[in-house]
Amino acid sequence: MMWRALSADWLKIRGKGIWFLAFLGPLGLIAMQGLNFGLRYDYLRGQYREDLWGGLLSEVVPFVPIALYLGGTLICSLIANVEHQTSAWKQLLALPVSRTAVFMAKLLLCLLLLIVSCLLLSAGTVVLGLLLGFGAQPIPLADVLRIGFAAYAAAMPVIALQLWLSLSSRNQTLPVSVGLTLSLVSPFGVYFTEWMPLSWPVLAWSDPRPWLFSGAGLLLGLLVILPGAIHFARKDVD
Repeated sequence: MMWRALSADWLKIRGKGIWFLAFLGPLGLIAMQGLNFGLRYDYLRGQYREDLWGGLLSEVVPFVPIALYLGGTLICSLIANVEHQTSAWKQLLALPVSRTAVFMAKLLLCLLLLIVSCLLLSAGTVVLGLLLGFGAQPIPLADVLRIGFAAYAAAMPVIALQLWLSLSSRNQTLPVSVGLTLSLVSPFGVYFTEWMPLSWPVLAWSDPRPWLFSGAGLLLGLLVILPGAIHFARKDVD
């Protein structure tokens, strides 16, 4: 049932600007670093001459949590608004598909769109490095993939919470405000205690135990999904 709901949701997002948003975040981040290196090329190349790829990744990393939280917030909100704006919840939930399947389909759609964004970020980073002339040094493919996907796993609790809030409220002011606040605070996550989930995307890159924070994000994300799905299944719809 969930796959049927996912197929329907996949068709619904056509022409809604959601795909544009999924592409905009990583491409905008890469373009910003292209400008950064373009304006300070000699200085940055000299500073990172021993490890040019590592230097490029270190310049990208601080902005990844912002892009993930803000992009996840807007994608969740737009996916929920497909039903909110057309008042289609009653018709959707009257179909022979369980509410839990509807919730999980929208969650999976959001996660898939963010996976596309992470892949674009990794691919764009490689392309940017090659354009900057870093090809003489070997490309650290594992780190290039980790730059997006480790933070993505660590950010799972916030993404799950954002979808829960977006689906539960017809007025998207609260979920968008929460997501915007978290995205603005996220660059300072390195100064928070490691027990605070907001710091996990940063620690998933910088900590000696990155797997710990990515794993914790996945686990807590699952724990947030469970009450979110239960609440959605029991909630009255307009």
